[in-house]
Amino acid sequence: MRLLLTSDTHLPKRARELPGELLERVAEADVVVHAGDWVDTATLDLLEARSRRLIGVYGNNDGPELRARLPATAYAELGGLRFAVVHETGGRQGRERRCAQRFPDVDVLVFGHSHIPWDTRAEGGPRLLNPGSPTDRRREPYCTYMTAEAADGRLSGVVLHRLPRRAPS
Repeated sequence: MRLLLTSDTHLPKRARELPGELLERVAEADVVVHAGDWVDTATLDLLEARSRRLIGVYGNNDGPELRARLPATAYAELGGLRFAVVHETGGRQGRERRCAQRFPDVDVLVFGHSHIPWDTRAEGGPRLLNPGSPTDRRREPYCTYMTAEAADGRLSGVVLHRLPRRAPS
């Protein structure tokens, strides 16, 4: 099962549209996971229309319309793995411990908020993945997203993709 992980798209505030490369990968993915901060419903509509399956949550910058359509936490079994998706996990200090306590029955936790890519494992807890943001790199050198494979109870091929820098508007 091919997965595409993204978060913090912040459209149209951080970019006018999603990067073409990301949209191409959406078409290739069996499941698209978005960890919140969509900001506009048009992005949700677009990904719903283009995805075979979309799993998403709302973030702290998402208003009432998005909160009415999305949960704060989403759960799914994908390729024999138990996934959870949330927007925020708190500060980086102690993240693994907090997430292991909050999600004891999860194999993989996808989160966003910081725009900083993250890939660690909580001792006795889930693998933590933050795909960064495809539209707002903040202090990072590149805008990013992730792809992965989930099959037979294993997560493999986790790749952080760097997007080309956009020309200034």
